[in-house]
Amino acid sequence: MKRFATVIILMAITITLSASFIVLGAFDIITDIEKAIQSGNAANVSKYFNSTLDITVPKNEGTFSKTQAEMIVKDFFTKNPIKSFAINHKGTSNDGSQYGIGTYITTNNISYRTYFLLKKVDKNLLIQKLEFDDQQ
Repeated sequence: MKRFATVIILMAITITLSASFIVLGAFDIITDIEKAIQSGNAANVSKYFNSTLDITVPKNEGTFSKTQAEMIVKDFFTKNPIKSFAINHKGTSNDGSQYGIGTYITTNNISYRTYFLLKKVDKNLLIQKLEFDDQQ
């Protein structure tokens, strides 16, 4: 009986640890995207794009292919060189989607509220929506 109780306790610990790693792994992608944005390199960010996604940057908004979206983000980064970027909030929706909200600050100290939404596509979380909204 004592052996059975030990096995049950070990199974419960294993299940709890596995669930923690799954949740933590899901938030790792948000940290990876944060680092990609911090690099100021659109190609790094586009690695996380879905095949089509919604983009909002000053003077440009719409649904674009991954390639078009990369060019739009590259243009945004060129016109608004990064000074800093940090995630302020992240979370998960009931449908398994995840999101990150951050602040992108340019070398001219212009601040953009940044939002991205991740949807699961073939077991991968990919950016479905990316917004850089001017805070001025």
